Amino acid sequence: MKFEAMFQPITIGSMTVPNRFVMCPMGNNFAETDGRLSERSAAYYGARARGGFGLITFEATVVYAQAKGGPRKPCLYSDDTIDSFAAAVAACHQAGAKVSVQLQHAGPEGNSRVTGYPLKSASAIPAGVKTEVPEAISTEELYRLIECYGDAALRAQKAGADAVEVHCAHGYLVSSFISERTNKRQDEFGGCFENRMRLPRLILENIRKKTGGSLAVICRINGSDDVAGGQTPQDAAAVAAYLERECGADALHVSRAVHLHDEYMWAPSLLHEGFSAGCVTEIKRAVRIPVITVGRYTEPQFAELMVEEGRTDLVAFGRQSIADPELPNKAREGKLALLNPCIGCLQGCVPNMFRGEAITCLVNPLVGRERELVPAERKKKVMVIGGGPGGLYAAYVCALRGHEVSLYEKKAMLGGNMRLAAYPPGKGCINGMICGLINNCKAQGVKLETGVEATAELVKEQAPDAVIVATGSDPLVLPIPGIEKSIHAADVLDGKVKPGEKVLVVGGGMVGCETAEFLGELGHKVSVIELRGELGADVIPEHKKFLMKALREYGVQGITNAKVTGFFEDGVSYAMEDGSEGRVEGMDSVVLAMGYRNHDVLSKELESLVDEVYVVGDATRARRALDATREALDAALSI
Repeated sequence: MKFEAMFQPITIGSMTVPNRFVMCPMGNNFAETDGRLSERSAAYYGARARGGFGLITFEATVVYAQAKGGPRKPCLYSDDTIDSFAAAVAACHQAGAKVSVQLQHAGPEGNSRVTGYPLKSASAIPAGVKTEVPEAISTEELYRLIECYGDAALRAQKAGADAVEVHCAHGYLVSSFISERTNKRQDEFGGCFENRMRLPRLILENIRKKTGGSLAVICRINGSDDVAGGQTPQDAAAVAAYLERECGADALHVSRAVHLHDEYMWAPSLLHEGFSAGCVTEIKRAVRIPVITVGRYTEPQFAELMVEEGRTDLVAFGRQSIADPELPNKAREGKLALLNPCIGCLQGCVPNMFRGEAITCLVNPLVGRERELVPAERKKKVMVIGGGPGGLYAAYVCALRGHEVSLYEKKAMLGGNMRLAAYPPGKGCINGMICGLINNCKAQGVKLETGVEATAELVKEQAPDAVIVATGSDPLVLPIPGIEKSIHAADVLDGKVKPGEKVLVVGGGMVGCETAEFLGELGHKVSVIELRGELGADVIPEHKKFLMKALREYGVQGITNAKVTGFFEDGVSYAMEDGSEGRVEGMDSVVLAMGYRNHDVLSKELESLVDEVYVVGDATRARRALDATREALDAALSI
């Protein structure tokens, strides 16, 4: 595919964007606590501009001192931060990209602990069970806030930005006014459609007035709120038309959902790219101004079709731009085999954003650390032992820095336990990640040796300057009577063992639940027994919603708070927290999914043979792949 549509320029108001690839505004916590963008911020955005994104959108930027949603949110409510924004804008302009700054008041999704002020919203309706009840913002304060939006836009303009994006989505302040579900006001900002749209109209008018009409203005809206009584795609079409015809918006960025259903804001792997295309198409029919679509776009094939067919004008790649800033360049150069795809794991991005910590990425732990990747001072011979995600990533970065690298994996296939994680329903993109790592290693000249177990003797023979031990972990087998009668979930997923029709899965964490889903989809009758009080306790919330729904649909039975005390040919015995005992019988197969234990028998032996020895990932302690790739990066940058 040549992606001819995606590489056509397009005009949005006063700016011409060189292509249709847009980087989403995403909170990253790289900003300073005083609201300035940091050097780290500039490097992060500059890397995406150099990667070929035509329009870079800076993350939600606070327009009002009383509405700062987190400790490291960038701010434009003071002239003091203009210079820092100018530096980040310049980094993008140098690479040929245009820049838009998203302007936001977090409203009921804010953080009163950070600001010291109560949350504000259209009406006193909390965003969810975990948030406080906001105050209905006064009419007087609204008019002050409108001026703040114009002032912030002027500061963005002074910093060199080409556009601003007014955040009118996701249940934040402006969104809370637009939706009937959250707007119960009786002043000029409540009631009928035009009153509910008064706030965005006055904000856009104020921005135009203060910037002289020379700054492009984009509005981010919800194509659907995904909650009962919230905005539907038809409502969104009316909002879109009003923003164009009555408010003078230059473009629309169509997102989706409020935080009650954030599985549709930052979709897990189960949701494929373009899942919100229907909402966007409805809005595209309603307006003449450019429309930007967003929603789990990773590879650009469907994006090309959306633009080519006139169903959208630009495509925003959110987490994919975090996972691989070079996506547009790779698409242009026909090198998509080297793409590092976002796998929708939601391990390092969204959770860190909410915790106020710098985001990271399982696929690309270099995110936010772009300045640290420099050529090695001296070329060394590096040996990597283990071909899971940690080993592959370590080998890739070492080679990228100029070292001579060889990787040894004792199994015939690369990927480690992460390879098997691609087998459950909705997880196929993980295989794309593994293939991307393999292809990038090959492209950098890494020598990949599979089916070869690295021993101390082999290391001595090869005489490397440095060794990275990434031998991963093995399934955990506890000393429980009869446990040898069970089969391992890894062998089931790998096709080495086919269980019978009735299956008991012992262990109800992520591996156990996904194995149960895998078997349920195939028609097995599955039960799961788990020590903890709930199934899927370690599964990310966005994915868990879909996983638990699937388990219910497949009729998977769960027993929780149960400690397995014995294994038998057709089941297990167990003890409950209250001291009672029970037994599961009549099973054709018992599948073990109780976790993993580290696998490192080499590192101590190697300390006397090699000057530099690094142990990363599960070889240290069984954890997440996020930890493995981060530690792999640290090791690779240290050599």
